[in-house]
Amino acid sequence: MYEQLFLIGRVLAGGYYVMSGANHFLKLEMLTGYASSKNVPLAKWAVLFSGLLLLLGGVSILTGAYPQVGVLCIAAFFLGVTFKMHDFWNAPKEQQMSEKINFMKNIALLGSALMWLAVQMPWPYSLGL
Repeated sequence: MYEQLFLIGRVLAGGYYVMSGANHFLKLEMLTGYASSKNVPLAKWAVLFSGLLLLLGGVSILTGAYPQVGVLCIAAFFLGVTFKMHDFWNAPKEQQMSEKINFMKNIALLGSALMWLAVQMPWPYSLGL
């Protein structure tokens, strides 16, 4: 039963990351504008690279193929994005709560991604590459 629950969790988490990564490409101009407003250098390239990290990490988690590499991609995304994009301590008063919520969500997702590294390899129901 635990293996099936693990698979459901992988599908939910991996699907979330794949969809988020796809949005970086589908909504490139909008996200580039947002990144530019946060003074991200080379904003368009940063959006493309972060989208690629999410896609690779999401596919890895979904399939169970190279899960350590996938988790590394997800962790790199959150470390590279969270402190710059959701810097609630620098946000105007009326945006602080929203930025803090997104900051804390990203930190929690980073923590949960790192927990995937504790799962014995190969993952159940995975390609196990």
